Amino acid sequence: MHLLDRYHLIVHDIAALFGYEYGDAVPSWAHPFIHLILVAMPVMLVGALIYLVLRWGLAYRSRPPRGPEVQAPIRGLDPSLVRMVLRHSRHRQALTILLSLLAMPILYVTLELPKQIVNNALEAERFPVAILGFQLDQVALLALLCLTYLVAIILNGLNKYTLNVLKGDLAERFLRRLRLLVYRQWRRAGARNRQSEIIPILAQEVEPIGGFAADVLTLPILQGGTLATILLFMFVQDPLLGAAALTVLPVQILLLPNLQQKVNALSRLRIREVRLMGRQLGEEFSLERPAADGLRRGARGFRELEQIRRRIFRLKYFLKALNNFLTALTPFLFYSLGGYFVLEGRISLGALVAVLAAHKDFSAPLRELFRYYQMSADSRVRYQEVNAFFSSEGEVEATTLPLSPRRTSVPLRRINTAMEGRQIV
Repeated sequence: MHLLDRYHLIVHDIAALFGYEYGDAVPSWAHPFIHLILVAMPVMLVGALIYLVLRWGLAYRSRPPRGPEVQAPIRGLDPSLVRMVLRHSRHRQALTILLSLLAMPILYVTLELPKQIVNNALEAERFPVAILGFQLDQVALLALLCLTYLVAIILNGLNKYTLNVLKGDLAERFLRRLRLLVYRQWRRAGARNRQSEIIPILAQEVEPIGGFAADVLTLPILQGGTLATILLFMFVQDPLLGAAALTVLPVQILLLPNLQQKVNALSRLRIREVRLMGRQLGEEFSLERPAADGLRRGARGFRELEQIRRRIFRLKYFLKALNNFLTALTPFLFYSLGGYFVLEGRISLGALVAVLAAHKDFSAPLRELFRYYQMSADSRVRYQEVNAFFSSEGEVEATTLPLSPRRTSVPLRRINTAMEGRQIV
């Protein structure tokens, strides 16, 4: 009992740091929420961050050493994809970073104005009010705030449009340069007997690398800044509600990436099955007479592909339902605990409405940051495989290894092996 009393004193002290006097006057149903927000959530969040750091560290140490393809890259390509991107697009990268940083204050204004509309234009009783030397009645103030909100929305839309156009231009320019270098190396290397492999490399394999080139700096700055801006806004309205917004974050960090990794593994397996099916059909079409077991092999491939897609659908929709449920838990805390704060006079109704509106955009930046980690790992592996295609080891493997009916191609097998230990979501 002595330890329990001391624990309650610690919780009271923590609540006092957030500017909330947590005493006997607080309803009993609110006590579990306060303990969850002030004690359980920080412990789980620290544990989740430690788990991610250890996991990334182990994945970094266990990754395979760089092969000969890195030591002998294509002429004009840097061994590091990030250095290659920054060397050829640093001016446009600087402009995208500037636009990303400019989006943060615009976002904060769009979050703050609904609160001002509710508190100062709808619920306030002292009119007229003086703004910049002008006396405004209630209707005029409402019109001014709504017009300012409309201007902020327009600026936000223009900023996103300009940023996306600039990113698209950057991606296509880098992709054109990469394709030209690869094509020139292919002509110089005399690998004309590998025409069937160079076509998908130039058309499809390097396509995601261009997208990564556009997002290499912009996406973490923009989405990380968006996440930080939303959290800052919530904490400014009420520190306790800001902490409540992080309640389900540890569960999302620990559970959702693991489930998403399983979806990615099944998706890669589906790609292997589709390519294998295409190779089998190509072999059968090259024969004058269809093979006796061709129909049986085709039916087996169709059945395996169906089973894989069913597993992907079940896991994907379970992941979506779980994410939606976890995302809906935080508004439950806002309505219950935040509603009690409004009745108590701790926060205004406009602040609660603004926090609820801000939380709707809270999960999207976190999801984009996880996607960025996956995209960066995939792009680096693809970039290494492009170099490996022209290395002496890649030439030997591609020309001497037989392709059995159930064996995938060498580049795909390497990509899948490397991606399994490096993707998070």
